[in-house]
Amino acid sequence: MALFEEHCAPIEKGSSPMDTDEASALATEIPAWTLRDAALTREWTLKDFRAAMAMVDHVADLAEEEQHHPDIYVSYNKVRLELSTHKIGGLSRNDFILAAKIDRIG
Repeated sequence: MALFEEHCAPIEKGSSPMDTDEASALATEIPAWTLRDAALTREWTLKDFRAAMAMVDHVADLAEEEQHHPDIYVSYNKVRLELSTHKIGGLSRNDFILAAKIDRIG
């Protein structure tokens, strides 16, 4: 099953973050994202501020559906997302699932 077909699952506090080898293997399924410092990041340059905010709205809707929320940064026509599972202080499968779903909207 492709990552974008999966759904984010609740993470128990105290669970261990994903190890580097597992994260690197999953990162090959979302090549537009950068794996750095226990987080996934991606940046988009859009037409203008309205387009950037429309994208943020789509991402917010998806994040609410999946109950997994990225850090979102907006600068006029640029949107940067960072995914990490704050509850465990690192990456979980949920980060990769949400990244794959986001790739399908923008």
